[in-house]
Amino acid sequence: MTTIIVGAGLAGLVAASELIAAGKHVTIVDQEPETGFGGQAWWSFGGLFLIDSPEQRAMGVKDSLELAQQDWAGSAGFDRDEDAWPKRWAQAYLRFAAEEKRRWLRGLGVKFFPVVGWAERGGYTATGHGNSVPRFHIVWGTGPGLLEPFENAVRAAVGSGDAVLKFRHRVDELIVESGAVVGVRGSVLRADDAARGVASNREVVDQFELRGSAVIVASGGIGGNHDLVREYWPARMGTPPVHMLSGVPAHVDGRMLAISERAGARVINRDRMWHYVEGIENFAPVWAQHGIRVLPGPSSVWLDATGRRLPVPLFPGFDTLGTLEHIMTTGFDYSWFVLTQKIIEKEFALSGSEQNPDLTDKDIKLLMQRVKKGAPGPVEAFKKHGADFIVADSLDELLTGMQRLSPEVTIDAARVRAEIEARDRELENRFGKDAQINALRQARHYRGDKLIRVASPHRILDPKAGPLIAVKLHILTRKSLGGIETDLSGRALDAAGVPIPGLYAAGEASGFGGGGMHGYRSLEGTFLGGCLFSGRVVGRAIATASPATP
Repeated sequence: MTTIIVGAGLAGLVAASELIAAGKHVTIVDQEPETGFGGQAWWSFGGLFLIDSPEQRAMGVKDSLELAQQDWAGSAGFDRDEDAWPKRWAQAYLRFAAEEKRRWLRGLGVKFFPVVGWAERGGYTATGHGNSVPRFHIVWGTGPGLLEPFENAVRAAVGSGDAVLKFRHRVDELIVESGAVVGVRGSVLRADDAARGVASNREVVDQFELRGSAVIVASGGIGGNHDLVREYWPARMGTPPVHMLSGVPAHVDGRMLAISERAGARVINRDRMWHYVEGIENFAPVWAQHGIRVLPGPSSVWLDATGRRLPVPLFPGFDTLGTLEHIMTTGFDYSWFVLTQKIIEKEFALSGSEQNPDLTDKDIKLLMQRVKKGAPGPVEAFKKHGADFIVADSLDELLTGMQRLSPEVTIDAARVRAEIEARDRELENRFGKDAQINALRQARHYRGDKLIRVASPHRILDPKAGPLIAVKLHILTRKSLGGIETDLSGRALDAAGVPIPGLYAAGEASGFGGGGMHGYRSLEGTFLGGCLFSGRVVGRAIATASPATP
């Protein structure tokens, strides 16, 4: 019999490729048109978390499994009874990231950009949140490059009759017989030629039923459904934002979580989620409320909506959720970067395969522009056309533009000026007390940051570094960190902790493993990695398991 996989994203494709390699038949169903093949991963920057890699060692980085375990524990903050399986998944994933992950991917033809990025720098103590060292490995080809070997394996299996792809098939029910999941029922949606990421129609033209030896739920999270995001918004982060941008397409709707619950699966840690605070409105949107995340270096001055500088250590790129929690205490759901042209040229990158044509298209000539004067083309395009960008020759002019863009609040212009002037005075010596300046100086000890990521320290008000730039930053939805609770084979568990025969979960739908292997926070590069690992685990587990017996 076939294995039914709900969702044609990275986790589902990895599981499918493992089953196909083991000689098994798979049927992949997805509510979107074929243009959406690959799911959210296609849009990704392609960052992967690796431990003690050759790329790290070549950049002078000393990493180890023990150091990564320390960082993960300090970030995850596991503190619930429900964290039993997530903790086991985290431990297994870290071993995978330190040992087999890179070798396995290289064997599939996946290569990496040689400069390793330093995401989620933390800024607390050694046992607190954050990466002690750079671990963010960018796939050469970004998200599409990572998907390619798994897409190719599935397409080849379709050609040989070992796989079936059923797009526009929306699962509405898991079929349960005698306590086992034996298939899916749902609606056939009207054909739609919508481009990748564009919302497709939901017109039902028929019904379908499929039966198989197992069902894998690999349908993603809730980031495209703002109502669900607000419903499960964690109380520790205050009132949910009124205004949010979407970092994922609308089809990332969370439907399969409730459907899986109705079949007996237990969904845990719903209030753990990962949203970015550096979202900007896409001036050429693909989906509704389409936002792009700025991947910032550490030099921009970060202000809240009223002009107050964010507290230590909430600097750009240091603590995503810590910054989100602070912003939500201000009474506003946006904040500001104030920076210079010199900073934007060196430190601004935009998340997404489509925003990085050099890396995505493997264009070395275009890639070399990153080390030359001037910001990357996509960044300059946002600076010119983006609604959230203000460019000015003086601080007064910049503040006037910021006030015009946020008329609902009075920006304390005197405070902003005082903060920036005080910060600039700290640069008169090679030492000082401003923690952010000390952090960026320390960052430049890492050759990757010095080469392409962190601008040399300079005064914000230095005319030679100008013009001045302000960027209005919005909350940007992205990932669910909770999900369907699973054991280390990816088997979905019921409320009593017993595996449900025939039902598995992988990827974001399973909290990237176990129902939330990240705990409260991510170290970045671990979402795609979690899809790879959980999809691989589930595919191999089903390939070696006996068929479920109703």
